[in-house]
Amino acid sequence: MDTITAAIVVALANLSKDAIKDSYNALKTALKHKFGSDSDLTEAVEGLEKKPDSEARQAMVKEEVEIAKANEDSEIVELAKALLEKADSDESSVNKYNVEFQGEVKGAQVGDKNQQENTFN
Repeated sequence: MDTITAAIVVALANLSKDAIKDSYNALKTALKHKFGSDSDLTEAVEGLEKKPDSEARQAMVKEEVEIAKANEDSEIVELAKALLEKADSDESSVNKYNVEFQGEVKGAQVGDKNQQENTFN
């Protein structure tokens, strides 16, 4: 998941926290300003707000981020990163990972800001 979509998903799960709400609103305002209030990206974000757990709506936001090339806009990306950092610094982030593997797993990584390279033969 790209940085912008991840930030939006995390924010929607934590909107009760003022710092996250403020950062989310800043990101959303920037998206509306750059891409328009009635753009497909803005509409996808608003749709996700209605059903934040919907994987289909999350995928729609991801797709619209790619189509709009929002992930190439440095201001938008910086706002998304700041939002993720605020969410990561929250005390509740200690319990945010609930990972369950089903079937064979050859390589897995749990956590944020990690890099992993796998080579399987």
